[in-house]
Amino acid sequence: MSYKGDNLMSVKRTNRSVVLRALHEKGAMSRKRLAESMNLTPAAITKIVGEMISDGLLCEGEMLPSGNAGRKEILIELNTHAFCGLGILIHLRQAILSAAWLDGSVAFSEEVPLPDMAPAEATARQLSKRLLALLEENGIARERVVGLGIAVRGITSEDGRVVRNSFGALAETDYPLCALFEELTGFHCLMENNVRSLLAAQMFLSRDETAGAQFFLRCGTGIGAALSIDGKIWHGVTAQCAEIGHIPVIRRGGKPCHCGKSGCLETIASPGSIREDALAILSKEKTPLLWRICREKGEENLSVFDVFTAASNGDEGAAGIVDLAVQALASAVKAVIYLVDPGKIVLYGSVFEDAYYLSRLSSELQEGVDARHRVRIKKSIYNQQLEDRAACLLAVQHFIDNGGIQ
Repeated sequence: MSYKGDNLMSVKRTNRSVVLRALHEKGAMSRKRLAESMNLTPAAITKIVGEMISDGLLCEGEMLPSGNAGRKEILIELNTHAFCGLGILIHLRQAILSAAWLDGSVAFSEEVPLPDMAPAEATARQLSKRLLALLEENGIARERVVGLGIAVRGITSEDGRVVRNSFGALAETDYPLCALFEELTGFHCLMENNVRSLLAAQMFLSRDETAGAQFFLRCGTGIGAALSIDGKIWHGVTAQCAEIGHIPVIRRGGKPCHCGKSGCLETIASPGSIREDALAILSKEKTPLLWRICREKGEENLSVFDVFTAASNGDEGAAGIVDLAVQALASAVKAVIYLVDPGKIVLYGSVFEDAYYLSRLSSELQEGVDARHRVRIKKSIYNQQLEDRAACLLAVQHFIDNGGIQ
């Protein structure tokens, strides 16, 4: 067994971090209330707050009304627009460059198209150059930047420095992307899988609603997931926890998956796969309503939502494709329910805005799950709103955890 003590700087960081988290989660508080909540003396909290005001992290707000002649209390607030985190989110064929203030509000955001299998070094140079230009265009001094978060599709290394496999977003595997962005921008970088970044952003914006276990399910181009336990995201031994989209569900004869295997859940249940499978049987006889929609719009413009529309209006062929996808996805999620016993499952993605699809999935998730599992299954209140904040909030959260010390 090893033993590790805390030096004075470590204690200082911890206390400052607790102050920042308390003000972020609960809002403005007086010095007295901060001292009580942290179990510190008024003198100690006065010193901590004073230093943080001098650093520009905190500011004094309004004065609380007092019914007696004693000293009136002044509210202490986060100086939310004093510092910001930068972010780069790398998807298939797209990146999002953004910045977010300490309260999670967006300072700027811009989408940048990328080619398939984008070359990592050239892409990093392109994105870094544009990000620094956006920083200047928006009048944000470098001194106000607390770091750069990188959220990337696929698998990252255990230490968050290397992209193991981005599944087609970047051409290279096992690439030290974090170090390259640090060299190009001059900012400290943190890197995380894109879905875990979305969950981290959800937790940050939800403030204190992070107790217990929650499972975050994202359906987009593919199917991804992340798991948090008592407010901390669980990575697993190889940083591949909750790779639910790549659970093998077809043993033989399954469609090839971009991960290199075949028969993965993603090849049946992802929105793209639902569309592909519907097009594969498209005909006037098998899918009459979808066939009619396709004639009006053209095959290239047909979306997964058109499949849902046809299915919800009685197209049995389209409904069969949707049901197969929903059953496969629900079976995987029910395995999570029985294995992890989460208190909450958060659904994230545009498909969950479709009433027909959401109803079918909700019905399947209830089938065979006993009442003792009191899991809440609901669409994220930030659905489709986290992509421009997820990466930069990695840097903001690290800054807060570090007590606002860069």
